[in-house]
Amino acid sequence: MRRSCLQHCGVLYNRHYDAERLYGTNPAASLITLNAVQYVGTVMQDEWVESRRQQPLERQGSLGPRPPSLSDPGSREAAEEPDEMDKLKAKLVSAWNNVKYGWTVKTKTSFNKVSPVTILGHSYLLSSEDEVERFRGAFVSRIWLTYRREFPQLEGSTWTTDCGWGCMLRSGQMLLAQGLMVHLLPRDWVWPDAHQLTDVDFEVFRPRSPVRAGGFPIPSFGSPRGSGTPEKPQTSGQAPKCSQKSRPESAVEQQVEATHYKLLSWFGDQPPTPFGVHQLVEIGKGSGKKAGDWYGPSVVAHILRKAVAKASLSQNLAVYVAQDCTVYKEDVVRLCDPSQSQNPGDPSCQPWKSVIILVPVRLGGEALNPSYIECVKNILKLDCCIGIIGGKPKHSLYFIGFQDEQLLYLDPHLCQSVVDVTQVHFSPESFHCSSPKKMPFNRMDPSCTIGFYAKSKKEFESLCSAVSMALSSSKEKYPIFTFVEGQSLDYGLEDHSSSPSRPPTHILPPGKLSRSNNRQNSDEFVFL
Repeated sequence: MRRSCLQHCGVLYNRHYDAERLYGTNPAASLITLNAVQYVGTVMQDEWVESRRQQPLERQGSLGPRPPSLSDPGSREAAEEPDEMDKLKAKLVSAWNNVKYGWTVKTKTSFNKVSPVTILGHSYLLSSEDEVERFRGAFVSRIWLTYRREFPQLEGSTWTTDCGWGCMLRSGQMLLAQGLMVHLLPRDWVWPDAHQLTDVDFEVFRPRSPVRAGGFPIPSFGSPRGSGTPEKPQTSGQAPKCSQKSRPESAVEQQVEATHYKLLSWFGDQPPTPFGVHQLVEIGKGSGKKAGDWYGPSVVAHILRKAVAKASLSQNLAVYVAQDCTVYKEDVVRLCDPSQSQNPGDPSCQPWKSVIILVPVRLGGEALNPSYIECVKNILKLDCCIGIIGGKPKHSLYFIGFQDEQLLYLDPHLCQSVVDVTQVHFSPESFHCSSPKKMPFNRMDPSCTIGFYAKSKKEFESLCSAVSMALSSSKEKYPIFTFVEGQSLDYGLEDHSSSPSRPPTHILPPGKLSRSNNRQNSDEFVFL
């Protein structure tokens, strides 16, 4: 496996130089090929790692997994293992993960009152109670999707929970949900019940120095509950904590709240829902994935694209997935403007579709390249940004902002009881997180997918300009990704950003093997 991967990488690397000779000094073409080389082999690497992970431990040697042999008694037993044993194993794993992720220790996250906190294009300086309340409302209003248990069995498997394996799917759901929020709800919408949750808990500090946040806390605007109290998930029959809430009074507010409930119902864990885990796992089968597998951020980007294309939303919303760190503008235009492929006089022509742009990227080799931190900050400051899915190694998270050198995120690793979204008045409380969490930039896994949203053609053009400016802030010679004119076909690339296909090709240069053996997910590979 290792030898075939490296041989294939050498071929692709040589093709890069052939492309340079072919395109000559064309800046756009040469930049595309160089970006492709810089975009390290995430999918190839993930598939290799996954093959190691799925092999039984006794068949993995120091040089990697050994192929099964007919002379190996263990392999014969595995081949003849009855289905009942598989079901029992799945139930045991599910039971363990339900216990492992079924509770969490509540801890307070500290924010300093000198540096602004950024959440998806909005900044909050926590120097007053009013500003803290605005920040709290903005955070709690984000849709939070976590592990669920006791949902209908996933087709073709025995799984009734995604605990332990579905975190990247949940992060992808949150990214899509944010895109749908800005698509369907007012831009500055705040959940009316956000300020009535009883367990919103964080502290605001005045730092002693600009470098290290410390000092004394100002009065807390959160819950008086102790920080060490275990937090139990709400069960489906439990009454919501904010039962004495005031409902929207005007017709417009009622309509917006109805849209909020409808949006949440699309992510319910029942087979008919368009963006629930059942639908995403079913779509993932086309990429060779099944329930219980690990999903990477680039694979999830294509699953989301196909899910939106199958839904009724596809009439006025499209999802574009960038290829090899490149957004081809004309491909986006052709995807969003049906008149490009129809007769101009055709009355059935739809107006310009809104678009969610997903860009799978790699921000370094085995760890995040510090040169990209400022660039990531500038991207999260943009109104058009809908977040980043990635996380830390083997632990997917959904990043929505930052303060100083720490990322702000939503964590899907909490197992909650399934909510029956078919009921008219289901409780939305478990879909909103009340505990902001932060982590240092240097713990971020370099493999991630960045999301953007544009409602109109004019917004798309502004998006291209604003994102390009944010990308130019990187200290690296080449940007994280780039926008180019024309179509992918103009550069000899297969257009799979808007049609069913495999994830994007990733290129690895030949060279010496990595010296570090600490991280299994980057062994045997070298990165530019």
